[in-house]
Amino acid sequence: MTMLTTPTQIEGARLLTLRSMLMLEMKGMKRSRAPSAYSMLKTMGFKGTREQVLAELDAVRKELIGKE
Repeated sequence: MTMLTTPTQIEGARLLTLRSMLMLEMKGMKRSRAPSAYSMLKTMGFKGTREQVLAELDAVRKELIGKE
C-alpha cells in the first residue's frame, strides 16, 4: 500500500473517490445525510451535467494514473 504524503497526492485521491461516488449516484445510489458528490464537485468548479463532470474526472484520472 502506498502512503499519500503530498497535498497533490491527497487531492488526487479525493478526486478519484468523488469520481467513484458520482458513478454510484448516476446508477441510483444516494448519500443519506451528506451532500452529493455532484454538488461537492460543482462547488470545486466543475461545470455541466453529471455526464460532463464524469467525463472531466475521467480525463483527470487518466492524467493521474496514466492508464485507462
